[in-house]
Amino acid sequence: MESNREGSTHSIHATDDVLRAGLDEIRASPADEGILRLIVRRPRPDEREVLDEARLDLAEGLVGDSWRTRGSSRSADGSPHPDMQLNLMNARAIALIARRADRWPLSGDQLFVDLDLSAANLPPGTRLALGEAVIEITSQPHTGCRKFVERFGVDAMKLVNSPLGRELNLRG
Repeated sequence: MESNREGSTHSIHATDDVLRAGLDEIRASPADEGILRLIVRRPRPDEREVLDEARLDLAEGLVGDSWRTRGSSRSADGSPHPDMQLNLMNARAIALIARRADRWPLSGDQLFVDLDLSAANLPPGTRLALGEAVIEITSQPHTGCRKFVERFGVDAMKLVNSPLGRELNLRG
């Protein structure tokens, strides 16, 4: 397991032209039989642990992740949103956005998969097998935020939050 603390922003943000040029590669992600490329646990805010393997739990999500202790603006009482336990991100999308593999964990996502996460391929309610676990795709979008902009730039946030980015579920 490798542990790191999020640090300074990098001035290697991909431009809109570079991001849009990479969309065909993302669209070519496999529709079935995807590959789990990376697992990242967030033990505390702004900390990341890259894992070789992980355990998923119905109540906790990714065991050891801080999801359970974080609130959500999307739940009525501010508690953790049950439909947002796990965040999947397309591995080809993060490769394009982050530009370096060591920056993937900065996205805040936990599972990076080489799989077509588009709404057309995986509509809400779809179940995916990850090893012995089965997870369910929900309708809750995972969009870019202030931290995502700091780490990957405005153009990356605009793309993942755009209608096309949402259609492709670039952040799951």
